[in-house]
Amino acid sequence: MKFKYAILYVENVRDTMDFYRRAFGFKIKFLHESGDFGEMDTGETSLSFSSLSLMAGLGKSPGRADPAAPVFEIAFETADVAGSLRQALAEGATLIQDARKEPWGQTTSYVSDSNGYLIEICSPVGEL
Repeated sequence: MKFKYAILYVENVRDTMDFYRRAFGFKIKFLHESGDFGEMDTGETSLSFSSLSLMAGLGKSPGRADPAAPVFEIAFETADVAGSLRQALAEGATLIQDARKEPWGQTTSYVSDSNGYLIEICSPVGEL
């Protein structure tokens, strides 16, 4: 078994995917013609998005993300945390925590996207 994808429920799939393309450099792997579902190419595991309206039509009642009270985070690893953070902010991300060196040797920063999802931009764990 392998972890294939995670799906985030968003207001506008196309706009969200465009943000992740510009802010983090991910390529669009698939976008359904309806605009209600899409996948980003992020490596082994895809980051996918489904519209809130599609989920409602399927009888689901997804909640909305809240960066002030997150229930999970997405983490993107990079060798250049500060540069990646600047790029994300330039493309419309909201700063939650500036880049800082953690006691365990990792550099971390946090932003949220327009949907309220918490995103960690970090160096590899243990990097000095």
